Amino acid sequence: PMMTRRGKRGFTLIEVLISVAILSGLVFALYSTFFVSRKAVTAVDDSLIRLQEARRALDGLKREIEASYFSPDRPYTVFKIEDRDIYGSSASRMTFTSFSDITPGLARAGYFAEEAGGRVSLKKTLSSAYSSKDTAELELMEDIESFTVEARYGDGWIKSWDGAEHKGAPEEVRLTVVFQVWGGKSKVTLSDVAFPKAGRPAL
Repeated sequence: PMMTRRGKRGFTLIEVLISVAILSGLVFALYSTFFVSRKAVTAVDDSLIRLQEARRALDGLKREIEASYFSPDRPYTVFKIEDRDIYGSSASRMTFTSFSDITPGLARAGYFAEEAGGRVSLKKTLSSAYSSKDTAELELMEDIESFTVEARYGDGWIKSWDGAEHKGAPEEVRLTVVFQVWGGKSKVTLSDVAFPKAGRPAL
């Protein structure tokens, strides 16, 4: 009879509390794992988006440089790289005339880094080469660390170039943008080299 009564005995309060504690721990672990995983996936998505933005901006700039046109005898043409900085970080400004898919005929393109509210963005302007008025600024990428444009000069690279002084465009132009990913935990440096084409017909 004693064994029968013990076999039908319910859980004690301590056993119930231990079971609840174990279950709560498992739920909390699963809950934490879910949100950590979700945060990691979001960070990866954001990083990939920033990489795509940077790659798209450099690809567009490279194409326009390689379609550029400059002649010292044509005052409406320009090929100029200016060495600037923002808070000690490179913030080049490049202005050149090029054949663009967006603007009919010869266009004047400008690429530069600009600071506003403590944040640095890569921007672009585009207008007709025959007009002194720029179009509205287009933001290509926000929250960058630096933007550098360099021209090949002899065996090295220089951060300033004036087509009027050098009587032409450089043979090579190196483009570099630096930005952060993973919420500022990692830094990415993306570079490319453009080759301005020679032999453009006179307009």
